[in-house]
Amino acid sequence: MAMDVEAELARLRQLTTKQLKAKYEQVFEEACRSNHKAWLIKRIIWRMQANVYGGLSERAKQRALEIANESDLRVTAPRSTQSSSHASTEVCTSAETGQHDSRIPLPGSVIVRKYKGEQLQVTVLVDGFAYRGEHYKSLSAVARAITGTHTNGFLFFKLNREVAHAEA
Repeated sequence: MAMDVEAELARLRQLTTKQLKAKYEQVFEEACRSNHKAWLIKRIIWRMQANVYGGLSERAKQRALEIANESDLRVTAPRSTQSSSHASTEVCTSAETGQHDSRIPLPGSVIVRKYKGEQLQVTVLVDGFAYRGEHYKSLSAVARAITGTHTNGFLFFKLNREVAHAEA
């Protein structure tokens, strides 16, 4: 049994959001919580094709479960709703020298950042960073521990151009 995907897409695009929600509930047999028309169309047409041509293979389903089990999921909500746009960062450097990545302060330096009303202090080590007694390999790992989401460490700690110019 074949399906004319282009014709179905054209038909779905003619429907209102309310009609698309009803179609979603019919196709998925569950309640629809979205009002995003483009998303509804994509999900509905995908499910219709899966119903006609078959869904994921057992191998693909197993691999998806493996990936989900290995993922680093957030288990806590953000600490507050206050915007981090008012956050400030300062870097206190030490006199230690040696070869290091020019984008980060020297080992022994303490990176201080105010974030959501809290003063954060991260110590730069030769082989990574220390934050609250834990060792991290990268600034991004520290930022992830603080925010609970993947965040670029250099951007989070505002260590882009200012630090590179201060060390030069």
